[in-house]
Order: sequence, then C-alpha cells, then structure tokens
Amino acid sequence: MLITRRLEFDAGHRIPDHKSQCRHLHGHRYAIEITLGGEIIQQAGDPANGMVMDFSEIKDLARQHLVDAWDHAFLAWAGDQPIVDFLQSLPEHKTVLLDCVPTAENLAQRAFAILDAVYRDTYGNHLRLERLRLYETPNCWAEAIRA
Repeated sequence: MLITRRLEFDAGHRIPDHKSQCRHLHGHRYAIEITLGGEIIQQAGDPANGMVMDFSEIKDLARQHLVDAWDHAFLAWAGDQPIVDFLQSLPEHKTVLLDCVPTAENLAQRAFAILDAVYRDTYGNHLRLERLRLYETPNCWAEAIRA
C-alpha cells in the first residue's frame, strides 16, 4: 500500500550559473509530497489500526526534520560566495546552506535523504519512504524515488 502526504512551504533561492531569470534571488511556494509504502497495520485497539501510518504523524515528522527548517529560509549553495556573504551580513537571517546548487532536483534528492531515515517501520509493517516529489511551481517538479 502506498500513501502520500502533501505539505507546503515558502523559500528563496537562486541558481547562480543559470542563464535565465533563475540566476536572480527569488522565491517559490514549494510543495512536497511524501509517499510511504508499507502494509496496512492490523492491530485492534491501536489508533493506527487500518493505516500504513497516521497522516498527522507523517506531517509532524516532515515538519520536525525538514519543512520547519526550510520554510521561510533562503536555500543557498555554500559555494555561492557573494550570496553567502550577503546573507551572513543580515542579522538573524534564516539561511540554509547546502553543499549543492538548490535546484528542484537537488532539493528533492536532499529531502529524500533527510526523510528516509525518519520514517521507520515501528509497527512491523515494512514502512519506508518510497518517493518524494518536490514542486517548485504547480507545473514543475522533481521526484526522488527509492532505487
């Protein structure tokens, strides 16, 4: 069984080597879809009975380990020195430094790596992260899928 939870957050970034408008500082209303696979829990009396995982728990874990850190932050490649220097000059600015350019593809791959260890098989139902889809716009997204 596959289940998916969608969350949204706002963040800024830039793609420094890009030849279009994306090289400028800008932001997006990102959406992240977390797809988990596992067997349906069959434990009478348990609040998760009949579920793969409670959707609210999926949300809570995603927020705790990823979304709250990225929401209303500027996602910057650590090698983009002019932007890193500028952001560091802003008192208490929320900046997330990454070891990769913050493209949709890299962010999806990074988010998958972060959340893969978070969703664990706590009920013996073989729960695991199967797919993470990151929408940069309503029409453009990247997907990281378990190999």
